[in-house]
Amino acid sequence: MFSLDAPSILPHISSMSPLSKTFVKYSPLNIDGPNNCPIFEVSFSMQKILSFMIRKKGWILFTIIVFASAFFAFKKINGSPIADTPKQKLLTAIGQLLQEEHYSPKAFDDAFSKKIFKKYLSELDADKSLFLKSDIAYLKNYETTIDDEIKGTSPIQFTPAVDSIYDKDLPEVVSTYKEILSQPFTFTTDETLITDPEKVEYPATKADRKDRWRKHLKFLVLERYVDLMDERAKSKVDSVTKRTDAQLEEEARTKVLKNTDRMYERLKLRLTPDERFNIFINTITNLMDPHTDYFPPVEKRAFDEQMSGRFYGIGAQLQEQDGNIKIMSLIPGGPAWKSGEIMVNDIIVKVGQGDKTEMVDVSGFDVTDAVKLIRGNKGTYVKLTLKKSDGTSNTITLQRDEIVQDETFARSIIVKNGSKKIGVISLPDFYADFERPDGAKCSEDVAKEITKLKAENVDGIIMDLRYNGGGSLYEVIQMVGLFIKTGPVVQVKDRDGKIVVMDDKDANVLYDGPLAVMVNETSASASEIFAAAIQDYKRGIIVGSTSTYGKGTVQRNVPLGKPLDFFSGRTEYGAVKLTFQKFYRVNGGSTQLKGVSSDVVLPDPYDYIKIREKDNPSALPWDEIKQANADLFAGYSSIIKKENARIQSNPAFGIIKSNTDWLGKNVDAPVSLQLDKYKEQQSKLKKTVNQNNDLAKLTKEMDVDVLKPDYDKYYNNPDKQKGERYKAWIKNIKTDLYIDETVKMVTDMSGQQNPLAVSK
Repeated sequence: MFSLDAPSILPHISSMSPLSKTFVKYSPLNIDGPNNCPIFEVSFSMQKILSFMIRKKGWILFTIIVFASAFFAFKKINGSPIADTPKQKLLTAIGQLLQEEHYSPKAFDDAFSKKIFKKYLSELDADKSLFLKSDIAYLKNYETTIDDEIKGTSPIQFTPAVDSIYDKDLPEVVSTYKEILSQPFTFTTDETLITDPEKVEYPATKADRKDRWRKHLKFLVLERYVDLMDERAKSKVDSVTKRTDAQLEEEARTKVLKNTDRMYERLKLRLTPDERFNIFINTITNLMDPHTDYFPPVEKRAFDEQMSGRFYGIGAQLQEQDGNIKIMSLIPGGPAWKSGEIMVNDIIVKVGQGDKTEMVDVSGFDVTDAVKLIRGNKGTYVKLTLKKSDGTSNTITLQRDEIVQDETFARSIIVKNGSKKIGVISLPDFYADFERPDGAKCSEDVAKEITKLKAENVDGIIMDLRYNGGGSLYEVIQMVGLFIKTGPVVQVKDRDGKIVVMDDKDANVLYDGPLAVMVNETSASASEIFAAAIQDYKRGIIVGSTSTYGKGTVQRNVPLGKPLDFFSGRTEYGAVKLTFQKFYRVNGGSTQLKGVSSDVVLPDPYDYIKIREKDNPSALPWDEIKQANADLFAGYSSIIKKENARIQSNPAFGIIKSNTDWLGKNVDAPVSLQLDKYKEQQSKLKKTVNQNNDLAKLTKEMDVDVLKPDYDKYYNNPDKQKGERYKAWIKNIKTDLYIDETVKMVTDMSGQQNPLAVSK
């Protein structure tokens, strides 16, 4: 089962490859126990289970059916009762699963134990404001024994030791922040706060810890204090304009206290020793690679909610991290996605309703509580204040709406460039609905858009895969086939070195003209397979950020323990989303880690943000295998050279590149806690970010034509809102600097003779 999911911490199933004449064989670990469970093997035709497996609910039922009599039991270690506890059983079983089934397992040794030690403590105390140096020194007694605990040769001692210190330190920290926030701050002292935890050590004494808290809280209050000062300056209401600086500082401090209280109250109630142990298990799995996750037993309903991503009202998947509500992914076609102002990793700071000026600070909120504020009736408005990865903030207003499925589908437009007509096909997702015979499939929809564009005699086509996080493997193979005759599209290798080459077997070519593929740093998985194939065949030109995301691994879900309830989808010890295969390009290189490098690099405003696979220390490495045998095209080397030179001389792209380099160096710089210097820092950041955003929009709109079938569908549709949403999409295209530059390049490509296959 192939999972081509977008970068996400939530395990979900998005696709399965229908390999003809190929069978999947799965053998759970043979861990003898009271139930004396034998190894269980099962083979299924991929073709037969494809339409069933593609569904989330189908996956749950499939899991239950396949593993109803084949689950993990647990054995005692050397006849001792070490593994008798549920936690030890779980830890040992996951250790064995990772070693025996993971694509590239790391050895359980002292070096790996040290990594677990460091990462787990970081998960519990990200900014090093809880544990003292003396705590860490004591815990170092277990720094090289965690691997023994995993292997079951030593009882679990590390997490209980951490729990003891955590439960002792937490009340002390609560008392500390309450004391600090009981007194006013002055913002005249020239001091700074280091926000990068890698650049600070654990506090040596309680006094040091208190001072770290003082600076941290002072920064939080300063942020809100400046916001309140801005509100006062802009307001025309006497009750606001007449408020003194002291009153604003007190209000800011009160809000920070309320938020911090809320966050730590949640920590006391929810972060129990059992929950901390789940974090410990996830620390181990995530150190194997970023996409191997453990998730504990859940009811079927909760499981389905996780799989669907908690999409409420604005079409965004939210997650609580370190007391913040963070945007983890966006639904294509949803209000958040259409706004163009919300990015993955943005933090939701405040939520407001409609025209009300009062907004609720959601720092410290649980996701469920934050969602209650964000969701609402269709057509109503919600305001969000977002904190960006670069430290800047802005407030936007969104109209709540249901997620309109047809807006996630392929759609096209024609951009005129002089006498040339260039078709642009937008594909937000490699979707595939196998539940119904007439279900939407992206390869079929893209084929329809190409046919419509060919009827308009376009001179070239652009495939826009920016922000496309992936999807169906089968669909990406079919889609590559629209542009080539026959041949390999992607290669898959398992841990034993077995390689399967997945081919396009249809000799028909729907479109053989000039082709460009637009990508960015969030184009992942299936998007990378498509872009890599087009690049390797030299069939077209890849345009965009320096590289795509770099997810070149395949996952499957493995349940642990006995089924607790056949209909609930629960198992005794939860499940592991396990990396078990790796993708490789036609040229033999992996899409893992490096992603796909653009032939033509367009400086990207978000290129400096560390969100790619390569930015995760536990990511699997890049490697390569033998190149697949394929008929290549002549390519567009002269056009690529010409376009890169044109980009170099483009002043807008030059400024964006310069700004991006500056942001990359300054986004994690120490923050001044002196009022004037802080405001100066924030002003520079906002000015730089705003300049990039302005430069990414054309001042003069491109000449765009709507295809007649789409005009009838959207402009003459009684559903006025659907028409308005379509017009908003057109408006964004008209001013898109990146599409404009790609259109110019494809215009040049149209003047070159159609490239023919030249070699094998």
